[in-house]
Amino acid sequence: MQPLFKTRITDLFGIAHPILCGGLMWLSDAHYVAASVNAGCMGFITARTFPDPGAFRAELQKCRELTGGKPFGVNLYSTPREADNEILKGHLAILLAEGVRIVETSGMPPKPLLPALVEAGAKVIHKCSTVRHAMSAAKLGVDAVAMVGAECGGHPGLQLVGTIVQAPLGAQRLTLPIAVGGGIGHGSQIAAALAMGADAVVLGTRMTVAEEIWAHPDYKARMVAADEASSRLIMQTFRNTYRVLDNTEARAVAALEAAGETDHARYRPHVAGTRAREAYATGDVERGVLSMGQAVVFADAVRPVAAIIDQLMDEARAAAGRLSAAQT
Repeated sequence: MQPLFKTRITDLFGIAHPILCGGLMWLSDAHYVAASVNAGCMGFITARTFPDPGAFRAELQKCRELTGGKPFGVNLYSTPREADNEILKGHLAILLAEGVRIVETSGMPPKPLLPALVEAGAKVIHKCSTVRHAMSAAKLGVDAVAMVGAECGGHPGLQLVGTIVQAPLGAQRLTLPIAVGGGIGHGSQIAAALAMGADAVVLGTRMTVAEEIWAHPDYKARMVAADEASSRLIMQTFRNTYRVLDNTEARAVAALEAAGETDHARYRPHVAGTRAREAYATGDVERGVLSMGQAVVFADAVRPVAAIIDQLMDEARAAAGRLSAAQT
């Protein structure tokens, strides 16, 4: 499909469409990311999905082969536990050695990662949950920021500000390119985000039904069946709000919180990330806490990435046309 919009982020990453397929833990591998890139978007392999350095390097090489050498990105997620971030040093060295020059940072501020990335000439977009955090990241010298609103799957932050507020507020307060995510799964929302001053959107949950996502068909069927009310928020007790599929595991966590439980060890059997990976692999969607945002309502069929992107851009074109026709 021919490009419809030209923005600062399409220029920054050299992509046809103002769409970033954000890093999905356990799911963003070479096949999915390459499909996103080949469809005219930017995708990000999640480094933590491949803790083994050799496997991570091989995944980058596979992605480069599948894209025919086109640039693709890597997500580097930093946790508040410094010891857990040691792995990122090796992954950072590997991605730079393999020629990756587009990086999505998320979680904690990316200050420790930036010197090596800047020296290598990498383009860095930091993903966060508030305009305030985006402004702080801008001061560190990132090239762009992405803000995800309360509707997003995974971690929407503590303030739970909606995407429709984040977009114009971010455009007012930031001068560098911005992307917005959270609840976005229809092309009309892409046109609206650009109209509000954003340079791109971030897609997550909407893409979980892509054919190139390796997860079990039963997991994808559950996503197709879900609607805008199928998620719930958990882990507010630990100031680590998490929007997930409202399944048996999530309800067990909610029950612990309702009972006033503050011992994190009691939660660990439910929230361990490896349980989510098992759910993706087996299709047992009652197991693990599975990131899922309200945009799941738009994930209504399992289709190739390219077909999903074409549909979104057709919808965006129609929305832009309606706006133009409404002008006097």
